[in-house]
Amino acid sequence: MVAGSIRPVRSIPGQMRAVVLDAPGPPEALVIRQLPIPTPDGDEVLIRVKAFGLNRSELHTRLGLAEGVVFPRVLGIEATGFVAECPGGAFRTGQKVVAMMGGMGRLFDGGYAEYTSVPTSQVVPFESKLDWATLGAVPEMLQTAYGSLTVGLDAQPGQTILIRGGTSSVGMATAVLAKRRDMTVFSTTRNPDKAGALQQIGVDHVVIDDGEVAAAVRTIVPEGVDAALELIGTPTLPDTLAATRVHGVVCFTGMLSNEWTVKDFYPIDYLPRGVRLTAYGGDAADLPPGTLQQFLDAVAAGDATVPIHRRYTMNEIAQAHADMEAGIASGKLVVTT
Repeated sequence: MVAGSIRPVRSIPGQMRAVVLDAPGPPEALVIRQLPIPTPDGDEVLIRVKAFGLNRSELHTRLGLAEGVVFPRVLGIEATGFVAECPGGAFRTGQKVVAMMGGMGRLFDGGYAEYTSVPTSQVVPFESKLDWATLGAVPEMLQTAYGSLTVGLDAQPGQTILIRGGTSSVGMATAVLAKRRDMTVFSTTRNPDKAGALQQIGVDHVVIDDGEVAAAVRTIVPEGVDAALELIGTPTLPDTLAATRVHGVVCFTGMLSNEWTVKDFYPIDYLPRGVRLTAYGGDAADLPPGTLQQFLDAVAAGDATVPIHRRYTMNEIAQAHADMEAGIASGKLVVTT
C-alpha cells in the first residue's frame, strides 16, 4: 500500500509483525514475531504504522538503563502512519497521524510494529504527500527540537545558539528550526568528516568538539552565546555552560553519552555567574498540529529539510540499533514497515 491509496483498516482478529525485546541485550536481542493486532479502547487510536524513527531512549531500554519497563516489550516511542480505528471518534479512519511518548515502548507496546494502539492524547494529525520514510523521521525529532527551543530556551530571532551534539537527529533538526528563526547557529561534532553535513543544513559555525568548545566559541562571540542546547549529557555540560553569556540559557535535553546525573552538585560552584540552566523533556502536547503541518509543508516546498542518515526495513532493525549504538549517524535513522 502506498501513500495516496490508503484504505480503511478495521480492527479485526489478525496478526502483525512486531519487533520484540524479551530482555535487555545486544542488537540481536530485537526479534521479529507475529503478534495479535491490538484492539483499541474508547480512549485509544489504532495506528497502521508505516514508518518509525529510532531514538536514544530505545537504546537505553535495550541496554537495560530504563526504569519501569516490563518485558517482553515492543519498543518504540514514536510511530507514523494512518488511523486504522478510533472507537472514540477523535480521528477519522484513514487519517494520517503521528504518535509519540506517553509511555510508548516502555509502559505499553510502542511503534516497532505494523500496528500500535496509543492514547488519543499522544496522536497528532497531519496531511502530506511526502514519502513515509521522511514522515517517519519527523515526530519525536521535531517535538524535541521545537520544545527545546520554545519551552527550554525561549529562543528569540537573531540570537546565537550553540548546539552541543549537533550531528544527532535532534541537533540537526534544532539547527534547521533555529535557522528558520534567523538565529546564528554554532553546532558541534567530534568527527571533522561530519562538518559538511552540518554546513549543508545551514549551520553558521561548525565547532570540532574535543571535549572543550567554550574557548573556540568565545573567539567568535567573546561574551558567549545567548542560548545553548546540551544533547551529550553531563560530561560536557560544564563546558557548555562556560560557552554561554551572562543571563544566557542552557537547556539540558539529551544524553548521547548515556550519562545524565551530576554527582555532588553544588550550584554556586557548578553554574557560571548569571548563566541559567533549564531542562526539557516533553511529549506530544508540546508539538501543536499547526507546527507539525507547517514544518511538513516547508519540507515539501524545499524550504526545510529532514536530516535522515539512513532508511532501514523492519528486517534490518538489529543493524539499525547497532548503527545507533555506534554513533555513526549524522541525522535520523528511520525504519519503514
